[in-house]
Amino acid sequence: MATMKLKYYEGIGRRKEAVARVRITVDDGKTFVINGKTLEQVFPSALAQEHIMKPLVVAGMNGKFSVSVKANGGGMTGWADAISLGLSRALVEFEAKLKSGLRKEGLMTRDPRAVERKKAGLKKARKAPRFSKR
Repeated sequence: MATMKLKYYEGIGRRKEAVARVRITVDDGKTFVINGKTLEQVFPSALAQEHIMKPLVVAGMNGKFSVSVKANGGGMTGWADAISLGLSRALVEFEAKLKSGLRKEGLMTRDPRAVERKKAGLKKARKAPRFSKR
């Protein structure tokens, strides 16, 4: 008995310290799994769910793919942005024509902002200790 291997498309998204490996599979589009949990369990906020699903909506592919995500590092906002970017990259791997539409919506751009490092002699990156004259 030969097992049929499902074809998937993969994209990696990053934001701050968060990294998301996103795999999309062409089928009924019923499942959206993040680290073994559903999208609603991980992101109860409707706004975050909308942000994550935006690449599929913009590409007009909502309901055509099952999505599997492995995310780690960072926090929930970083995860949401990383998943969105990874999903966009996976869609472009599936069909290159989608890239221009996704780029117009700002979904193909990685946000380069990250936490500034702490400097010696300071409390944080820029916060100086309180000055005392005596």
